[in-house]
Amino acid sequence: MTAPRATLFGFAAILMWSLLAVMIVASGTVPPFQLAALTFAIGGAIGAVWVTRTGNWRAMRQPPQVWLLGVGGLFGYHALYFIALRLAPPAEAGLLNYFWPLLIVLFSGLLPGEHLRWYSICGALLGLAGTVILFLGKGLAPALDYVAGYSAAFCAAFVWAGYSVLSRRLNGVPTAAVAGFCLATALLAALCHFAFETTVWPANAGQWLAIAGLGIGPVGIAFYAWDIGVKRGDIRLLGVASYAAPLLSTLFLVLAGYAEASLTLWFAALLIAGGGLLAAKDMLGRQNPP
Repeated sequence: MTAPRATLFGFAAILMWSLLAVMIVASGTVPPFQLAALTFAIGGAIGAVWVTRTGNWRAMRQPPQVWLLGVGGLFGYHALYFIALRLAPPAEAGLLNYFWPLLIVLFSGLLPGEHLRWYSICGALLGLAGTVILFLGKGLAPALDYVAGYSAAFCAAFVWAGYSVLSRRLNGVPTAAVAGFCLATALLAALCHFAFETTVWPANAGQWLAIAGLGIGPVGIAFYAWDIGVKRGDIRLLGVASYAAPLLSTLFLVLAGYAEASLTLWFAALLIAGGGLLAAKDMLGRQNPP
């Protein structure tokens, strides 16, 4: 596969993840762990069919630390994110979650051979300013009502950023292994559901379609596409493109009627996305190594 084609796979993953929030909200009141179990079962099944057709089941033979990172990253991030969207307004929770591109830039600067630049720090401050505006726009008292959901969204961003940065050291792991990570995540989510939640099934066909769409797209094909993109495509372009996700996610929520198109919301989205772009300033001029 050529690098430009692999990069397009990465772009497709970013677009699918921009639909994650609106599709979760559309899925109704299904508990977070139950929703994770259902969607990851679908995403894992898609991967299992692909692995079966290619006969690449050896890809599942990975060291324990690879499984720990893969399953821990997928399960931890989505459990927190699903909880956030159940406990807080979706637009605000989604924006807090989309701190992960900015955090990836900051965390990458701490890796051996990398350094934090002044524009990375300024980008982080811009993102922080966007968060403050987001809270002030809701008012202090209403914001405190959703502190649990906001906290879950913010923690989800740290989990995904950590997972993504650490995955850079595992570029030899084949994409087919993601199918195993998804199936293991579905099993773990199901166990947590039976232990901590009461089963609530979707109330209508629309909610079932939203869950199916989640499993096929943002919680399914997107993971395989992203893995191909970051391992074989232009990582510089994918890193910069990730900062479009907060704006796209907010736009989809507004268009679907799940959020109000307020000036405060859009200004916060622009600050968070702009802060991410500033933090990734060096990516715009950096050439990929051969």
